Amino acid sequence: MGVYSFVHISSDETAQLGPAQADLDKCVHCGLCLNACPTYRELGVEMDSPRGRIFLMNQVANGAPLTDSYMQHIDLCLACRGCESACPSGVPYGRMVEAAREQIELYRTRSAVQEFYRKVVFEKLLPSRSALQVAGGVLYLYQITGLQKLARFTGILRPFGKLAKLDSMSPTAEIPFFYSKIGRTYRAVGERRFRVAFVAGCIANVAFARLNEATVRVLQRNHCEVVIPAAQNCCGALHLHSGYKQQAQDFARRNIDAFLSEDFDAILTNAAGCGSTLKEYDHLLADDPAYAEKALKFKGRMEDVTRFLSAIELNEDMGRVDKIATYQDSCHLAHGQGIKMAPRKLLKIIPGLQFREMPMSDICCGSAGVYNVVQPEMATTLLQKKMETINGLDATLITTANPGCMLQLSAGVRLYGRGQKVAHVVEVLDEAYKNFAGRALLRTRGLKRFF
Repeated sequence: MGVYSFVHISSDETAQLGPAQADLDKCVHCGLCLNACPTYRELGVEMDSPRGRIFLMNQVANGAPLTDSYMQHIDLCLACRGCESACPSGVPYGRMVEAAREQIELYRTRSAVQEFYRKVVFEKLLPSRSALQVAGGVLYLYQITGLQKLARFTGILRPFGKLAKLDSMSPTAEIPFFYSKIGRTYRAVGERRFRVAFVAGCIANVAFARLNEATVRVLQRNHCEVVIPAAQNCCGALHLHSGYKQQAQDFARRNIDAFLSEDFDAILTNAAGCGSTLKEYDHLLADDPAYAEKALKFKGRMEDVTRFLSAIELNEDMGRVDKIATYQDSCHLAHGQGIKMAPRKLLKIIPGLQFREMPMSDICCGSAGVYNVVQPEMATTLLQKKMETINGLDATLITTANPGCMLQLSAGVRLYGRGQKVAHVVEVLDEAYKNFAGRALLRTRGLKRFF
């Protein structure tokens, strides 16, 4: 399986950390995961496949030291969990790679600049509403003043490598931010049949404010009273994927307290990446006697908004959306949560929408949290191939169910696309409901000739 130079930067304590041996032993090395792994498909390197990485994890669990090579192979993993869908043995690869990364964080040496960046993002920015709003305001000014367009046109950021990549992937700051809606309750349109809580997220409040608003409107039109608890915070997904398990656990406890303080029929999110972590709070807090049972209760109510909407009697008072649409599976929805049909079912209900299935739609687009920033070469390769597939469909609308995927695909349209629009499934539903309302309004004014 290859020869690697082991640098002794760890101790015997290494074997006591990382993935559980019981999880490692579930892998029977059959290789059915290989074709589902984006990095293996690109590189053809065994150690950049789930099977190869598990082999390396086993070595470390049995006392081998952490090495630069080991870290590189684990870092290159997208944690897309496509291997979990392909695995016949139920190997929980997602939590294994998260444990491996937590272990690595204890021994990795970074430059002062890298450490500063990570501390700012994970310890100062993501946990703080005020810091996110300040950052969003700065980004908004950068974008509306034309500085971003100028930077991209001149290529002035290219010598700075990852800074240029960060700019290319930066979301649009959407004023007004969604923070003004947190702590409010929104009544159902018509009869109230459900009372649900909405997870607003962290970055989404700044960069996907309109998506959050669309989600609330769609739920209202489907007889839901929507509560947005004031005490909620970041779900902890980005922290967990980056090796900051303790911080993720702290976020989990706060969210559990916030959302279990009232009785809801469901707790909903429109972010598949967040939802995957939220649904696994029971694993995250399994060893916490004060929260283990609460985490199970929370998990029982937690659901992705597309699954929730597809399971109820959906309001079909929709206007036409005359577009050709395709759907890119969010990895953490399809593989992390096992939800594939719900988004497609919703899209196929919309009048006028022509749906075209995307070949290999469940292969990662390269977003994967912050992967497209820390591993830009592989992320770009995956994105370019994804856009080649999409371009071949002649679709005018690319839909998905996760904000991170939306950012990546929007960058793909800008770099390699044909002017397609990128939208969340819920945004398309919101458009259909708006079109129906507009049509009904015109009819009441005696303007039936337009229809």
